[in-house]
Amino acid sequence: MTETADELSAPLGQTEKRRRRRIRLPFTALQALAMLLGLFLVAFAGFAMFNDNPLGGEPVARVAINEGAKPADDKAAATKPDGKPDAKADHGAAPAARQEGGERKTVTIIDGSSGARQEVAIGAGGETAEPGSAAPASQMPGVDPRLLEKSRYGMIPVMADGLKPFTAYAAEADRAKAARMPAVAIVIGGLGVGAAKTADAIMKLPPAVTLAFTPYGADPTKLAERARAQRHEILLQVPMEPYDYPDNDPGPQTLLATLGPDQNIDRLFWHMSRLQGYVGIGNFMGARFVATEAAMQPIVNEAAKRGLALFDDGAAPRSVAASLATGLAMPFAKGDVTIDAVPTPVEIDNALAKLESLAKERGVAVGTASALPVSIDRIATWIKGLDRKGILLVPLTTAMLKSKSN
Repeated sequence: MTETADELSAPLGQTEKRRRRRIRLPFTALQALAMLLGLFLVAFAGFAMFNDNPLGGEPVARVAINEGAKPADDKAAATKPDGKPDAKADHGAAPAARQEGGERKTVTIIDGSSGARQEVAIGAGGETAEPGSAAPASQMPGVDPRLLEKSRYGMIPVMADGLKPFTAYAAEADRAKAARMPAVAIVIGGLGVGAAKTADAIMKLPPAVTLAFTPYGADPTKLAERARAQRHEILLQVPMEPYDYPDNDPGPQTLLATLGPDQNIDRLFWHMSRLQGYVGIGNFMGARFVATEAAMQPIVNEAAKRGLALFDDGAAPRSVAASLATGLAMPFAKGDVTIDAVPTPVEIDNALAKLESLAKERGVAVGTASALPVSIDRIATWIKGLDRKGILLVPLTTAMLKSKSN
């Protein structure tokens, strides 16, 4: 009624326009943005899960070799038309090829993220050889080529003609004397990462000390080669899953209790290819893995098949390594004392005294330590006084053989 009266009383031609209703969306602009972001993440996750990419984003280099090209053409290919070098020729995962006798090329592939170099041989017909098979020069001096087998990652140890890497690469020792006297072995682990501390362990400790290398150094082969040149025997430490993984992550290609045997063995081969000339493998961390028999069994089987020893650092009380190694009659030792669990001079000396007592009580004992400067200094000083205590320092392989005979 009121609305009709207003229309009658209003001047002609001056009726008030009705207000238009605003269209309200059922969501705010912020909610719309969140919804778009969610759709993008779902699409990305679907692509990552269902896209068949076996390389997983790893750097890839494709090299085209012109069979008829002269060696001088390599230089020309890396220059711009104005004669200046092309900066793009040495960036990222860059291949650098060199001619070998006019029949094959060796291509060095450089990983742009880590700087790691990998030699790949390319034959005259353009075929590419497996990584690690490029040239005998890539093998460490003193490594028997018969005890190497080609894998997709590089050369890995193998038995040949009854000869085992354990026997071929064991350090020299007076085993007859070791059978009569209390003996101790020292294993310094975590080497290869940190060239300075690795060099200290190599040069400041006598050859009877066994050195264990992780596979993650920038050039573990060079450091392992230097250790063997100083007559140390070496171990390969294989990263294995701890209980608090992934919060505590040993590194890339870690062996996991949740993976199948084929996947873990493939990862083992990657670690094995990182250096050569070792007598056996040991665990790097891995309290959960070494306590899981289903995961550990294939690894121990593979090591035994390849003529390697097995070393357990003794940090995991529930480890099944000893029982598995005994079942395969393979050389085995377990760490008895962690020398630098508390890295102070007093505590290190106390741990070394405990190691002496165990050696006298059982005939042989094994101590483990890291390459901390204080650890190296105290162990080196302690070793000098072993003779007058009637205790013999022996390589780990000698301790393994003595434990087996006992």
